[in-house]
Amino acid sequence: MLLNEIHWLISNYGVRFILSGSSPRKILRSDANLLGGQALRYELYLLISVEIPEFDLLRALNHGLLPRYYDSTTPGKLISAYIGSYLRDEIVAEARIRNVGLFSRFLEVAALTNGEMVNYTNIATDCGVSAGTVKDYFQILEDPLIDRYLPSFQKRPKRRVITAPKFYLFDVGIANYLLHRGKIVPGSELFGKAFEHFIYQEIYAHSRYSAKEYPIYFWRTASQLEIDFVLGDHEVAIEVKATEQANHRHLKGLKAFAEEYQAKKMILISNDPMPRLVENILILPWKVFLERLWAEEIL
Repeated sequence: MLLNEIHWLISNYGVRFILSGSSPRKILRSDANLLGGQALRYELYLLISVEIPEFDLLRALNHGLLPRYYDSTTPGKLISAYIGSYLRDEIVAEARIRNVGLFSRFLEVAALTNGEMVNYTNIATDCGVSAGTVKDYFQILEDPLIDRYLPSFQKRPKRRVITAPKFYLFDVGIANYLLHRGKIVPGSELFGKAFEHFIYQEIYAHSRYSAKEYPIYFWRTASQLEIDFVLGDHEVAIEVKATEQANHRHLKGLKAFAEEYQAKKMILISNDPMPRLVENILILPWKVFLERLWAEEIL
């Protein structure tokens, strides 16, 4: 089957196309024969930048990277239908959730933590349920690949680090819709958040498609020093900034990380017009970073 045909299936029937086209939860519940461990699991992700001729970053940030949505002139209507027919109805049915209204409320509250550290207690308070129920709901989303946890990098820290994971929805377009973000334009705070989310999607897909499957972390200290992504065993440290002119202030987190770990590459991804090197930190325009990522030149 051609790649675009598979993407069409995912776009129309959800992100559950795993050999059988069903989610892991449904497969396990149906007592399907998994061939005694001989069956291989392949996951197809969203569209990636190198698959799209004349890739448009703003379109990706506003529409998301599900194929039909990226090309659509009315992505909001499609995403609304997706949220209603799959995220709410089908997941509720598969997971046998009795309180549909409560789960819908959870989706909206959980979306507020997109790209942020997860605090189960706070979400539970907002939803009026226990922290245990919130954890179960997050697991329900994780099974069909709707959400992903980004763990904290904690290897031999000198500084006290935050250990709670971050949470990302699988697509920036879905996050936009659930957060009621409106149009994302360059220079806004929303652009910065969506931009970071998009870069994470690309890195995550590369980790799996390249068969390297390197782990991805974030790093934050108790004093709020932070970098967005740590790849592998701290081989590559990455900070994402939406600025068009990165300066020393934007390098603070990477410099702090370098004081603790010997990363092979320190990269700041930005909207700068040209690559440059500042204090052993490589500042890369996002296009250049993605070209090098998919050319296997980053890790």
